[in-house]
Amino acid sequence: MSFSETLSYPSFNFDILHRHAGTQARVGKLKTPHGTIQTPNYIFCGTKASIKNLSPAMVKEAKTDIILANTYHLMIQPGAELVAKMGGLHKFMQWDGPMMTDSGGFQIFSMGHGSVADEIKGRSNKGRDKSLLKITEEGASFRSYRDGATLTLTPESAMTIQRQLGADLIYQFDECTAYHVDREYTARSMERSHRWGDRCLSEFERTHDGSQALFGIVQGGVYEDLRAESCAYVKDRPYFGTAIGGCLGGSEEEMHDVVSWCMPQIHPDRPVHLLGIGRIIDVFNFVKMGIDTFDCVTPTRIARHGMALIRGLPDERINLKNARYRDDPDPLDPSLDISASRDFSKAYIHHLLKAGEMLGMQLVAQHNIAVMNRLMREIRAAIESDTLDSLQQEWIPA
Repeated sequence: MSFSETLSYPSFNFDILHRHAGTQARVGKLKTPHGTIQTPNYIFCGTKASIKNLSPAMVKEAKTDIILANTYHLMIQPGAELVAKMGGLHKFMQWDGPMMTDSGGFQIFSMGHGSVADEIKGRSNKGRDKSLLKITEEGASFRSYRDGATLTLTPESAMTIQRQLGADLIYQFDECTAYHVDREYTARSMERSHRWGDRCLSEFERTHDGSQALFGIVQGGVYEDLRAESCAYVKDRPYFGTAIGGCLGGSEEEMHDVVSWCMPQIHPDRPVHLLGIGRIIDVFNFVKMGIDTFDCVTPTRIARHGMALIRGLPDERINLKNARYRDDPDPLDPSLDISASRDFSKAYIHHLLKAGEMLGMQLVAQHNIAVMNRLMREIRAAIESDTLDSLQQEWIPA
């Protein structure tokens, strides 16, 4: 592949400001054309150019620094060309802060196989429609869930679409293998993802104008030697950042092992993102390994089921649909400086949820985002003061 080994990102920078004593946790500063964020940080999922149930103003009110959108969904509806015509995602969404887009690979293979997302997260996948049609060296063909049309995504088109969407941080195109596939298939898939990565770098450099920065993705499934090989690939290429992706195992122990294999072998000076993982306990565990950013749909997804994140609970959350909250006069968390957490009683939110009123889901979603943002602020402060373990006990008592 013909790309420069010294590909530069003049509008971006990542500085490590402090390292925690006793763990690999670190505080950093990530500069993008749409602003600078502190790390560790949490990136909230605006899958179809919308954070579920919340306006960008409400997301910002909850002190959010950065959000993401999904290439796969936006190429299907409304189409990347239209987003570009409307001035790119920032203008289209009315979000003026840093933004990330994924490459589309995860959605193609998770929705296509009807298994990848579930196996990574330990869920059943019975009865799911399988839309993936074919994987070749060229790319992946799949059936649109919107109208059934056959679409193809290649490394080159993934770069073009993400260029049209206009997010600051973008990703190489890769295949996300399922937990059930064997080592031989995982190895072949990883090697193809590396070749796809080189094609992404070539296409990215061809139209590079300094407005975007490209992340490489470490694959290799649950096989330590393959993870080592993929770490070496990403480290050796001129990516701006590193993402740890693919199947992370069938249990929390396997997920811990996979990330622990990768962290000593990736580029030490680049920002590191953990794809699709983001419970409170996960954030603590993987921040200690050196992860800088997380993304996950959990905060807004569980809100749609009436679950509110609460500091100091072993289970991290409460279910506001439960009868015990029917006459609870207390707010979710008066110490959070947003109305959703401070002003409305649990009884009122319980009523809204039981009545099917969207306001209930909206209030809980904004609260959950505010909780995660406070968590990240406190984690950064705890890294700097070397009090990360005690903070974890405050958030999740043993």
